[in-house]
Amino acid sequence: MKYIPVVLMGCGGVGRQLLQHIVTCRSLHASQGIRLRVVGVCDSKSLVVAPDVFSMELSDNLLLEVCRVKLDSSSSLLTLNGSGECQVYSNPELTKKIIDIAALLGKSTGLALVDCSASSETIGVLNRVVDIGCCAVLANKKPLTCKMEDYDKLVSHPRFIRHESTVGAGLPVIATLNRLLSSGDPVHRIIGSLSGTLGYVMSEVEDGKPFSQVVKSAKSLGYTEPDPRDDLSGMDVARKALILARLLGQRLNLDSIKIESLYPEEMGPGVMSVEEFLGSGVSLLDKDFQERVHKASSKGNVLRYVCVIEGSRCEVGIQELPKDSALGRLKGSDNVLEVYSRCYPEQPLVIQGAGAGNDTTATGVLADILDLQDLFP
Repeated sequence: MKYIPVVLMGCGGVGRQLLQHIVTCRSLHASQGIRLRVVGVCDSKSLVVAPDVFSMELSDNLLLEVCRVKLDSSSSLLTLNGSGECQVYSNPELTKKIIDIAALLGKSTGLALVDCSASSETIGVLNRVVDIGCCAVLANKKPLTCKMEDYDKLVSHPRFIRHESTVGAGLPVIATLNRLLSSGDPVHRIIGSLSGTLGYVMSEVEDGKPFSQVVKSAKSLGYTEPDPRDDLSGMDVARKALILARLLGQRLNLDSIKIESLYPEEMGPGVMSVEEFLGSGVSLLDKDFQERVHKASSKGNVLRYVCVIEGSRCEVGIQELPKDSALGRLKGSDNVLEVYSRCYPEQPLVIQGAGAGNDTTATGVLADILDLQDLFP
């Protein structure tokens, strides 16, 4: 049996779903000769650790209890202290403890540090852990979109890093690009719809529904963040585009990317509350969107919110695209990526499927952890 020690950072929707997947896949992994040994779980304030990370792990019952406690994001893992099954640490010793665990396990059993948080502060601990010789698996985009100096350090040991879920949830986007690049097939253009939320919004607007109605529907369906402007700003797509552009060798930072927001500055979070935006602000955008849809339709095109990476160009925003293209046929919240290379010069390699959701993303993270198994004794 091959044992893979795991420390999870982040107990939000994706982190909790990952723990549930690990527990429910026990028999499947046992049949494959693998056991994921979760030795630590942390949120932004507390860290739960097995009493002896060499020989013990957090029980499945405790992992499910972590999921139950963190279902309420305001609840603390400190409530698990005193159970006798674990030790609980809180800030400021949390980061130091994770690095200590990595130092203990890095030269013996190895460790997979999994970042399912949404924090930009994890880059330091990730770099330290990779330096020690441990592995890192990321669903969190922010460490990969930090300044180039920190990015270069993080990816300087590519065998120890997996981050498939940062771009397309469970879709094989990163793996596909790596295969093309390593085989000597240069990628010269990428265009894709990488936001399930904005994919849904644009395809619904195309069907004649008012932009304001579609945004409110997307929020009620749970497709958007609590403040839909977090999605409508385009920043999440920009981070994904930057990860892909850097993978292709571009030396870009986030502020180098041209980003089209779907709302004006005067409707931003610092000016309007969420209630004001949804109540009176967003409806003021309906006419402009209707006109753009009609203009595109008159030319046989549709509107899609996409990222475009070509040469030194990297931008995200609305583009008119042919109705019969893979992106033009896109409906609902699926992701679509068209990749053009020497081997795919005119008919692109197309990657399509569910690119959002906690379940899909957590499944991608779990696959990334298992993909590292050959690095463990």
